[in-house]
Amino acid sequence: MKTIVWGLFVTLLVAVQSTLVPLLAIGGIKPDILLVITVSAGLLCGKETGVGIGFCGGLLQDLLSGNLFGLNTFTKMTIGYLAGLAERKVFKENILLPVAAMIVASLLNGLMIHIFVYLRGYAVDWSGAFVHIVLPAMVYNMVAAIPLHLIFAGFYRRVRYYFDV
Repeated sequence: MKTIVWGLFVTLLVAVQSTLVPLLAIGGIKPDILLVITVSAGLLCGKETGVGIGFCGGLLQDLLSGNLFGLNTFTKMTIGYLAGLAERKVFKENILLPVAAMIVASLLNGLMIHIFVYLRGYAVDWSGAFVHIVLPAMVYNMVAAIPLHLIFAGFYRRVRYYFDV
């Protein structure tokens, strides 16, 4: 039952990410709600859940995007694992936790993506990518982190109570 609940949740999340989130784009930059939820899952539920949500969500993103296959899977899975390592070391009710975690996660996500693109042989304008893509995405993710973290925390409490997740 646990796998079905998380699978449906991640599928819904990817559907929202690919259909509704592009409507929120400002200058071509949009929040990565899958990254935000992956970090929240890692921080609240631990590394296993963070890795699972990051892997499944990233895989679905890769299948739908047509970009370098495996890129989103690897980055989201890695970030979910790293966020999960902090699960027992942080005060989970602190509202600044998702904001601080999104600074690190967004920077790491942008860095990993650009490194993999570079390693595949594509030219990367490092300073331009950082200033025009990674930093604005980080700010957008930070703004989205507070409400999404609160929504995920409420969802997790209900799912854990009803389905023993």
